[in-house]
Amino acid sequence: MKKRYIFFTLLICGLIALIAYRISANSKINTPKNAQRTGSELGVQGKVLKAEKFADNLSLSGTLEANEEIELRSEISGVVESINFEEGTKVSKGQVLFRVNDIELRAQLSKVKTAQQLASENQRRAQLLLDKQAISQEEFDMANADLESAKAQTQLIGAQLSKATVRAPFSGTIGLRSISKGTYVTPATPIAKLVNTSQLKLTFAIPEKYVSLMKVGSALTFSTSNSNEEHTAKIYAIEPQVDIATRTLKMRAIADNKEGKLFPGTFANVTLPLETVEYALLVPTEALIPIQNGKKIFVVDGGKAKEVVVETGARTDSMVRVLSGIKVGDTILTSGVMSLKNGTPVKVNLKN
Repeated sequence: MKKRYIFFTLLICGLIALIAYRISANSKINTPKNAQRTGSELGVQGKVLKAEKFADNLSLSGTLEANEEIELRSEISGVVESINFEEGTKVSKGQVLFRVNDIELRAQLSKVKTAQQLASENQRRAQLLLDKQAISQEEFDMANADLESAKAQTQLIGAQLSKATVRAPFSGTIGLRSISKGTYVTPATPIAKLVNTSQLKLTFAIPEKYVSLMKVGSALTFSTSNSNEEHTAKIYAIEPQVDIATRTLKMRAIADNKEGKLFPGTFANVTLPLETVEYALLVPTEALIPIQNGKKIFVVDGGKAKEVVVETGARTDSMVRVLSGIKVGDTILTSGVMSLKNGTPVKVNLKN
């Protein structure tokens, strides 16, 4: 019985020693690389806060659109007589693009012009007779109405005849055509697309909380998915109201595309400057510790770590702007902060 008691006593002591060893080993493993104890102090890295210039930018997604774009169609029906453009080439405003056969319209125009001449002569004769009181005013008015009707008919046929020749409404690049010479076209027949790409529209939307900062004429930068080159644009139009469904405000900017590197329909990464702060407090992201009601940071106060609740603002990839809670000259702790507690003695290694 005594031997059994000694055996269980030794076993329990061994288990206690093993547990104590594991706890000690785990404590060493979990100690951060940059946090080393020197005596009773914890070695950490820190930074003395200085006021810095900070550009607050908003990153958005947008779409490039052609400045002007139409689908060419014929306003009259008929057989295509000639095509005067090459696919994918640039055309100038007023340039003839294609012609529809107008032989019937010309014949109709000749007919109505003859009728107009006859109506004009009848009106002249009626005027002479009216002056001699040989006819009534009513008869003269009828002759005059016939002349005006003939003139209107001539103008109508002339207008239709002018539509047989289709010209470019603006300068741009013409796309792939959907017709050939001899094709019978109607106003519903698509011919080709004409796109002005010398300038491109950039359409994007911003969250409603930034609406008050937006104004026409503001400059921005953007890049596309097919290139890392940065382009500039200027806001020229803003929607008058926020979209209720998305809680965003849509706006458009215009960008030059003289070199033709940008294409309508492509995705754009937009960087929109909101404001430039001359004296901002910036801290590394790793210095901030999330808490229930926001974020906190550790500063050095009398050789000890002191936690301070801070209010944060905009951020970059590695830095966060702090709006309140700390001030210029404070020494913030940037590493080993997860092992710190309020009042922990620290030895700070300052870094620039």
